[in-house]
Amino acid sequence: MSTQSTLLTPSQLSRVSRALPFWLSLGLIPLAWVAAVQGGWSIALLPLVTWFAFSLLDMVMGLNLDNADPQATETDLFWYRLITLIWMPAQFITLFGLIWYVPQAAHLSGFEKFALFFGVGVFTGTIGINYSHELMHQKNRLERFWADMLLAMVLYSHFRSEHLLVHHRYVATPRDPVTARYNEGFHRFYPRVLRQSWHSAFNAEADMLARKKLGWTHRSNPFWKYWGLQAFCLLLALLLGGWVGLALFLVQAGVAIWQLELVNYIEHYGLTREHLGDGKYEHVKPHHSWNASHRASNWLLINLQRHSDHHYKPDRRFPVLQTYGEDEAPQLPYGYPIMTMAAMIPPLWRRVMNPRVRDWRRRYYPQVTDWKDYNKHLTPLPR
Repeated sequence: MSTQSTLLTPSQLSRVSRALPFWLSLGLIPLAWVAAVQGGWSIALLPLVTWFAFSLLDMVMGLNLDNADPQATETDLFWYRLITLIWMPAQFITLFGLIWYVPQAAHLSGFEKFALFFGVGVFTGTIGINYSHELMHQKNRLERFWADMLLAMVLYSHFRSEHLLVHHRYVATPRDPVTARYNEGFHRFYPRVLRQSWHSAFNAEADMLARKKLGWTHRSNPFWKYWGLQAFCLLLALLLGGWVGLALFLVQAGVAIWQLELVNYIEHYGLTREHLGDGKYEHVKPHHSWNASHRASNWLLINLQRHSDHHYKPDRRFPVLQTYGEDEAPQLPYGYPIMTMAAMIPPLWRRVMNPRVRDWRRRYYPQVTDWKDYNKHLTPLPR
């Protein structure tokens, strides 16, 4: 075989170069091992890079308003898809490798071990759950199983059912638990959504089975798989790291869930679809999600911030998600890393976002003159 035949063509090189920035998230894997081996100040690397470094990069690099061809083929998207396929085994090896290594690492104090797995939870939540979100929307069975494995590693497997069967159908309505209400602070939102999203996911699957005249205990209920995979991860953590390893596994899972729900909180805060009567709502449109075109954080989050288009066209893979201007969708002032930090401080969040929600209401629903009166009928409907 000639050397020339093994080289990439100019077209292939172009595809690789365009996809390369989205591979930056893989850099968090060696950072986790550096922190574990070195200890000390390095345990802060994972949250510092994920939250602050990409926020600084956003400020330097600005917005990316370019849109890829939505008709791109699977071949065109190969180098983009590959990162989402690589991440699951990379996260699995790293997470459980650290669970084996850290409990017996004499150079790490108890605080350092906790802080390290706090950082691990930042990337299993920020990156891992985000990749599971991309994969669960695909028809490929391997990709959907990879999504289930990523969610099992953070004990949040029901997110797949809740997201696909509830959130996308009822987003920006009271029937969607993860749509944050106007003036609802994150610290009220978080315990509510932890409780309601599990029940809504379970009820959605049970309802589907009931329509087939089957009970929720039927083997086709994906909750059996969810529970099985989660039990496997818990048992593996216990076998590899003992009780300390299990505790560290639970720490990262808790942090990952918190990271996910922070993102859920900001994505639709205060936005409402028009109620048409009889429990019906208008179709989902780009202006029912907050959009962000910040270049660096979209690299990290594989275009999750182009959330308006994701809800408008849920079957699009992340490289071809379109961004929208201010005349089509409401815009966040900063990327997700900064916005999630702001969400933890409700007075600051309201100061930044409430005026934007009010402007959104005036722009898209000028016919509603009294939102307090309008919201009276927007109570959760029976399921």
